Amino acid sequence: MKIYELIAPCHFGLESVLKKEIIDLGYDIAGVEDGRVTFYGDDEAIARANIGLRTAERVMIKAGQFKAETFDEFFENVKAVEWENYIPVDGKFWVTKASSIKSKLFSVSDLQSLAKKAIVDRLKHVYGVTWFDETGSSYPIRLSFMKDEATIAIDTTGDSLHKRGYRQFTSKAPITETLAAALIMLTPWRADRILVDPFCGCGTFPIEAALIAANIAPGMNRSFTASYWDNIVDKKVWEDAYEEAREMVDFSVQTSIQGYDIDGEIVRAARENAARAGVSDMIHFQQRAVCDLSHPKKYGFIITNPPYGERIEDKETIPKIYGELGERFKALDEWSAYIITSCEDVEKYIGRKADKNRKIYNGMMKTYFYQFMGAKPPKKKREV
Repeated sequence: MKIYELIAPCHFGLESVLKKEIIDLGYDIAGVEDGRVTFYGDDEAIARANIGLRTAERVMIKAGQFKAETFDEFFENVKAVEWENYIPVDGKFWVTKASSIKSKLFSVSDLQSLAKKAIVDRLKHVYGVTWFDETGSSYPIRLSFMKDEATIAIDTTGDSLHKRGYRQFTSKAPITETLAAALIMLTPWRADRILVDPFCGCGTFPIEAALIAANIAPGMNRSFTASYWDNIVDKKVWEDAYEEAREMVDFSVQTSIQGYDIDGEIVRAARENAARAGVSDMIHFQQRAVCDLSHPKKYGFIITNPPYGERIEDKETIPKIYGELGERFKALDEWSAYIITSCEDVEKYIGRKADKNRKIYNGMMKTYFYQFMGAKPPKKKREV
């Protein structure tokens, strides 16, 4: 059984959430860096991680890691990697993405072409051929340079893991599925607590919460690049991983998840997205303005992604929107509120200092995850 070092990138600031997910899957952590977690696993881990991880962007096999300050150094180090262990003679391979930060080698296009040439040179020698037809399965390669240290990896995922397959309709400023899941998992929310998103947009927060509540694996209804790799992950391994995911689903869970938005068309789109995710029966969507937010029960959660006011035409509406959210939050009995936004005046509008404030990068945009915590509900008495 071959053990690989696997790389799972994630949103900056959410590495701890992904680390816990990987440990819960049963795998040992190799390291945690900004924006990624590495761990050890076999071919089964590749399948289970792709299907089951909610907060990772993709899963990659680390093929090599080395220091290089010149193009010659880089070429020889790439060529030294045992690519024949990963890419068969008919494999289609290319450097799909490269990045370079604070490194002497910074021309991404040059690095991509040079890496491809180095791999071709090695495989020509190993396979005894002069030409590769590349008619077989795809083996996309990713390269990153950080302070002259290169990491080169093979992408097992393909389309990013945030593409669950359910979201065909989006609102103006949607939050990705992986980020939404990570933020929910940062809170103490559990399926037996009320969750309301008063700015639900296309429904990402409510849908991800429902997937978590019913233990529905986020990648259960999609395929991955590595599912076509006969030389690394056997088809039976994938079949078993999908079957494991199906067996873990629990639709008997009782939960109260609600999504509101002022735009009726967006609410209809959210309902359609929830239906595609298989959780429409678990969520109540309604067209409703934030000023109408109310709930009779205690100890609920607001988890939301309100408008940021990044566009000039929206800036003047932000004080009103956040002010109304603050007023309605005050009226709720012992509720908690978790708000991701780039707006820096949230505490002023909510009327209290956040218990925690976490910096999160939503793509390239710096945002803040304000956490206003309410009282915990009393513990239920055990039946004797």
